[in-house]
Amino acid sequence: MTKTGKQSWTFTKPVYIQSTGTSVGPLEGKGPLKDTFDKVHDTLHCEEKNWELAERRLMMEAVHTCLQKAGVDASAVDLFLAGDLLNQNVTGNYVARQLQIPLLGMFGACSTSMETLATGAALVGAGYAGNALVSVSSHNATAERQFRYPTEYGGQKPQTATYTVTGSGAAFVSTKPSSIKVEAATIGKVVDYKVKDPFDLGSAMAPAAWDTIKAHLEDMGRIPSDYDLIVTGDLSAVGTPILRDLMKQDGYDISEVHQDCGMLIYHSDQPVFSGGSGCACSAVVTYGKLIEEMKKGTYNRILVVATGALMSPTMLQQKETIPGIAHAVVLTKGEEQ
Repeated sequence: MTKTGKQSWTFTKPVYIQSTGTSVGPLEGKGPLKDTFDKVHDTLHCEEKNWELAERRLMMEAVHTCLQKAGVDASAVDLFLAGDLLNQNVTGNYVARQLQIPLLGMFGACSTSMETLATGAALVGAGYAGNALVSVSSHNATAERQFRYPTEYGGQKPQTATYTVTGSGAAFVSTKPSSIKVEAATIGKVVDYKVKDPFDLGSAMAPAAWDTIKAHLEDMGRIPSDYDLIVTGDLSAVGTPILRDLMKQDGYDISEVHQDCGMLIYHSDQPVFSGGSGCACSAVVTYGKLIEEMKKGTYNRILVVATGALMSPTMLQQKETIPGIAHAVVLTKGEEQ
């Protein structure tokens, strides 16, 4: 691995995604990507007693599916990099308790999907691990209870709100050649445009996506058309036009290649306000639909830019602003062994 520019890494020793796994909730299972998920639950409880156990089940299912596809037992995994939205990363921690794989708990809010993948690939590429399992999760009801109001409260929301995706995605990476290669990554900076409204996270995260994409293109000496797809995590209908406008101001028109996971995962007539968000949003779309399309040859090179709002309930109660961050990973068509 070599440092490229100010914020990017290029994986000179190839690192590959061997397999992925996804598990989602009922609303995601009724969306346009329903056929790309490995497991779909009929209820938010996912056959568990409470929301937190439901989220834990989602991550465990995604992980087991991922390892099963790779033909690898958990005992053969060197590192587990996991994150979620709950205080102290409890979903990842409790899943790791069961898996008994050395754990690196990670948090970048909704950007954690690409943070874990970039870090896992870097550790494998540098030889600190022979392989790595990465996973993130989110659950609509656990996130609402922690950051806003419990679903039972029935609070009204504005149309700028996003709907936290219920699901989990996992990927297994190693240096063994496969059809999907992790080519590069760009680590984002914290960007704060002074947004304070937790029901308008698209506006809070769009500047971070702009900052990371711009840094990535400059570091790599590339233009938007060098990618078949530039996909952001969860800017949805509010943040997407803000990002595109910011990029245009810097001379980059991404409109022809840009899509957003938060707008891809749901139908426009589903009750999700401006679209999807949450750790699982970019994870289940990337590890499901996008990986599938790359294997088909639809895309040869994509840039996945996971976006996160770095807030906490305490900071919001203290009237703090909501900083954003975005981490980007380049996936290219690899080669089978």
